[in-house]
Amino acid sequence: MRHDYRMSEMDLGGGAAPVLRGRFLYNEPMKKHVSWRAGGAAQRVYIPADLEDLIWLVRSVPMREAIHIVGLGSNLLVRDGGVAGVVILLHGVLKKLAIESRTHGLPPAPEDADTALVYAQAGVASPKLARFAANHDLVGGEFWAGIPGTVGGAIAMNAGCYGSETWDRLVQVQTLDRQGQLNERLPDEYVTGYRHVALKHPQQEWFIGGWFRLVRGDGAAARETIKTLLKKRIESQPLNLPNAGSVFRNPPGDYAARLIEVCGLKGFRIGGAQVSDKHANFIVNVGNATATDIERLIEHVEDSVEARTNVRLIREVRIIGERQ
Repeated sequence: MRHDYRMSEMDLGGGAAPVLRGRFLYNEPMKKHVSWRAGGAAQRVYIPADLEDLIWLVRSVPMREAIHIVGLGSNLLVRDGGVAGVVILLHGVLKKLAIESRTHGLPPAPEDADTALVYAQAGVASPKLARFAANHDLVGGEFWAGIPGTVGGAIAMNAGCYGSETWDRLVQVQTLDRQGQLNERLPDEYVTGYRHVALKHPQQEWFIGGWFRLVRGDGAAARETIKTLLKKRIESQPLNLPNAGSVFRNPPGDYAARLIEVCGLKGFRIGGAQVSDKHANFIVNVGNATATDIERLIEHVEDSVEARTNVRLIREVRIIGERQ
């Protein structure tokens, strides 16, 4: 249903208050919006009409209420008790993807490289960014084809695979803060690492888009690389069952999947959640799993690996909401 939610003049500092143009959904089952296909309901879900509408929505939500930004939900679990506040769905909304000629305010390109800038908004699927770059004869972004989420999520967690990471290519990001203000930030304002991104001076804000510098090259070869990476992903990952990608980060010098397998946990099951027998760092929904099943299995894997190997695995997936 469409909800005409009119902000007060006080919220806007006077003048006519705009009407939000997106859609509100109430008590919306989040299993419809996360790749695990499990979990509770969101008190309110909002699907913005565009970036401007998103800005007004953020400004309208009282500061005491939580806001959760969700792309494809490929790295998220919502507990069975549901989640309060407002969940904002960005996939298919913030979808701008373009070659940019802009140079002002950006770090200069390396003098010995022929490069181009690609701007991608947060709601663009990462594989689409990979294909877009290759189709414009740009190389270096093929690895995004193996990331099953959106650009916003890839930036937020420095997603990567096959030896490359998102922040290796980023030259600037666009963010929206809790006050509804758009900002542009350079990489030196962040501390980044393996599956980790944090502002040096923390405040609550979300990634709205990013500018990526890629090298001009052989687009046909890039497209072949993408095909090869996708084939490898299909062969090695349980894509036929609902999952959230890699559940745990790889420990330094090792692989989470190896440690889980060493503990004999491949195929281990709690309720409808199972450690994949194809890739041990994946937990799959083999039939009506609840979020509780999945979270209990995550905790069991963590405890078992630590007891056997003295390594405490760190989660890649994000868990929000209340236990039932």
